[in-house]
Amino acid sequence: MAVAEPYIAPATPPARRGRPAILRAHGRLDVAAASLLVLVTLIALLAPVLAPHNPIQPVGLPMQSPGSGGFLLGTDSIGRDILSRVLFGWRSSWFAALAVIASGLLIGGLIGLVAGTLGGVADTVLMRITDGFLALPAPVVAIAVVAALGGGFVHTLIAVAVVWWPFYARIVRGEIRLLAARPHVEAARLAGAGRLRIAVRHLLPGAVPAAVITASLDVGNLVLTLAALSFLGLGQPQPAPELGADTAHNLTYLLQQWWIPVMPGIAVMVLALAANIAGDGVRNLLGDR
Repeated sequence: MAVAEPYIAPATPPARRGRPAILRAHGRLDVAAASLLVLVTLIALLAPVLAPHNPIQPVGLPMQSPGSGGFLLGTDSIGRDILSRVLFGWRSSWFAALAVIASGLLIGGLIGLVAGTLGGVADTVLMRITDGFLALPAPVVAIAVVAALGGGFVHTLIAVAVVWWPFYARIVRGEIRLLAARPHVEAARLAGAGRLRIAVRHLLPGAVPAAVITASLDVGNLVLTLAALSFLGLGQPQPAPELGADTAHNLTYLLQQWWIPVMPGIAVMVLALAANIAGDGVRNLLGDR
C-alpha cells in the first residue's frame, strides 16, 4: 500500500524591501503636487506665446460668449480676448507673489537669524518690532502704504512686502533657537567657531526647510491678497491685464455677460488652488527628508 507523501507548502517569496506601496504612491503624489510649481511658472513664462491675441487691443466684437468667433473664453466689453488677458494677468499675479515672498524670506529670514543667534537684548528688541507689525491689520496697512506712495503696481508690491516679512522672521527665529541647543552647535562653540560661522554654517541651513515650506504654502494666500488689492483698484492701471482689476471693472456685466467678470476670478481660484496643492507637496517632500 502506497504511503502518501506529506504536503509541503511552497516557499513564500521574501518580502520586497522598501516602503509599502501606499507610501510609494503617496511619495509620487507629492512629487506630482510639487511639480505644479514648475507648471504654473512655465505657464506664466510662456504667456506671450500661449496668448492668441494682444491682451490690450480689441480683436473682435464686444461681449462674444465663450467659444464663439474663435475666442475660447469670449471677449470683454470692448472686444478684447479674455483668454489673452487671463494669461497675462496670471503671469503678473504669479511673479508678483514670488517677488513678495522672496523679499519676505530675505528680510524676515535675516531678522530671524540675527535675533535667534544673538539672543538677549537684540532678540527682545527685534521680536517686539516683529510683534508690532504682526499686530497691525495687514490689508489696512498695505492700503495706507499705497495711499502714501501713490498708485501703481510696484508700490502695491512694496506695500504687501512691508506687512509680509514678520511671519518668516518668527519662523526662522524659532528654528534658530531650537537648533542652537543641538549638540553639533555646542561642539562648534567649544571648538572656537565664531558667531558668524556658527550662524551661517550650522544654524541657517537647518532653518531653510521650515522657511521654504512656509513660503510654498503662502503663495496661494499672497495670490488672493494681491488679487483683492487689485480688485480695490490698487494694482496696475487700465488697460493692463490684471485678474482682480478685470473682475472689478466688469461687475456690471455679471448677470448678462457673466463670463467677462467670472473668468478672471476663476483664474485667481485656479492659481491659488494650484499653489496650495504644490505647497502641500513641497511640505511633505521636505518633511520626509
